[in-house]
Amino acid sequence: MKKEAVLHIPLSNYAYAEDEQTLVVRIRTAKNDIEKCSLFYGDRVDVQEPIRTKEVAMEKVASDDLFDYFEGSVKDRYTRVCYYFLLEDKKEALYYYSRGFCDKMNCHRTEYFQFPYIRREDISRPPEWANDIVMYHVFPDSFASGKKEIQKQGKACEYKGATTVTNLGGTLKGVEANLDYLKEMGINCIYLNPIFAANSYHKYDTIDYFEIDPCFGSMEDFKCLVKNCHENGIKVILDGVFNHCGPDFFAFQDVLKNGEESKYYDWFYHMPTPVSFCDPPSYEAFAYVKEMPKLNTGNPEVVGYLCKVGTYWIEEADIDGWRLDVANEVNHDFWRSFNKAVCGKKPDCFLIAEIWEDSSVWLQGDQFHSSMNYTFTYLCRDFFATRKIDALKFDEQIHKMIMRYPKPISLVQMNFLDSHDVPRFLSYCDGNLERMRLAFFYLFMSVGIPSVFYGDECFVEGISEPEYRAPMRWESENAFAEFSQWIKIRKSYRALAKGEYRSAFVDAERGIYGFYRIYEEQKLLILMNNSDEDHVIDLKEVLSNRNIYKNVQTMEETEDFVTLTAMSGAVYEIAF
Repeated sequence: MKKEAVLHIPLSNYAYAEDEQTLVVRIRTAKNDIEKCSLFYGDRVDVQEPIRTKEVAMEKVASDDLFDYFEGSVKDRYTRVCYYFLLEDKKEALYYYSRGFCDKMNCHRTEYFQFPYIRREDISRPPEWANDIVMYHVFPDSFASGKKEIQKQGKACEYKGATTVTNLGGTLKGVEANLDYLKEMGINCIYLNPIFAANSYHKYDTIDYFEIDPCFGSMEDFKCLVKNCHENGIKVILDGVFNHCGPDFFAFQDVLKNGEESKYYDWFYHMPTPVSFCDPPSYEAFAYVKEMPKLNTGNPEVVGYLCKVGTYWIEEADIDGWRLDVANEVNHDFWRSFNKAVCGKKPDCFLIAEIWEDSSVWLQGDQFHSSMNYTFTYLCRDFFATRKIDALKFDEQIHKMIMRYPKPISLVQMNFLDSHDVPRFLSYCDGNLERMRLAFFYLFMSVGIPSVFYGDECFVEGISEPEYRAPMRWESENAFAEFSQWIKIRKSYRALAKGEYRSAFVDAERGIYGFYRIYEEQKLLILMNNSDEDHVIDLKEVLSNRNIYKNVQTMEETEDFVTLTAMSGAVYEIAF
């Protein structure tokens, strides 16, 4: 047994309460090393000594390139749980507990692994509606100025002595004029890049957090947009930029004028004396951009101000959530305060962090519900677009990604192929539309929230910033029909929104990949052919069972052979 590969961490993604009656426990072992794993648990305040334990057979739920992951659930009346594992390979059986391995469990319960108390306050509970999101990500300047049109003409507006601009003329009324288009596609949530008064067209250099940028419209325009969205079953998420502000933010202007004498001097992080507004800046700023001075979110006054911003837009316009910019450069206590403020005002408010790496420390339930899943983006790029990895490596890395977080968190990760910060996926595909289509098929079938960046369905390409933030191609060839069909499938099956993800089979040589999505009595088999040739698949052979498979698009049934054309995917419903 490869003991050095075995890992369990209490009170983490390896042991978490899914609800007040369910404790989920995982353990990691070396790949293909352990044949059987059992969980033994008991009441850590049991009156008997030695305590009574119960056994749960653990299931191997995932495998990556190096490890297997076993999982079991404790559904019991216990609120205080202690536990250990029994691991068996072909040669030996060993118990694994907090101090390591032993042949026989004869230690006291206090030396078992511990889950001290299942407290309802500590359970990570993303809003229920988040599981059902199909998101459309709008870059306001580039999307629309009217019904299926974009002016492609910039403008400048005066705001309290400062100047705000747009490059392409998109507006909030333009977004509202195209809600029927989004609803027809199947979208039920829109995420808007910043819409508050700011100097630049991208609006990440905020002047005023309490006002709509005049180039985009008015407060009344925004209220009408949100109201219309809600009447059409569409949630609205705003972009909050609290790591930094813009050069014309009132507090920064006061510091530039008065230096250390400014009452807002401590509103900024590591502000030197004297303050020099130059390149590079003499003060802390986002990515050394002098127009984006870093706010001191450790200052209680700043915390109060920004929490007020968070609740203001809920109170005034009834928004449904926030995507928070550069979340990993802001202190954790601020995010805890922000979470309490906005979720106190609207309990089902949904909070998404912009974090490009593993986000575990931010996703403990007290800060964020979700994060932008760039790992998903990179894996899809390498498998579908550039084909740097094969189906086996893709499967392994997807499982590693899913196992990073507790299941409720993985289910609401914001998955996407494009965003306002990266080259368009179609450009990574060298313009190959079939590769792009298959990647989007996977986006809608995988674990997490599928997010479409405006223009994805219209085949927008681009490597540089002006290109991937190009105007919406309203009259171009598009994949609207395919996206609509896949979204309809996703909404029709709870397994795609809340189900487990299990590998079915991998044929790396032919580029074939199959996986299951399973929820209660519902089981789907998703097949993909990521190759340039048609392939026939013998399901009886590769799945080693006999079932009736119904294609959910054609309604055709089969027990054995299916044909997948080059660069295509299919969804089959299976009777248990």
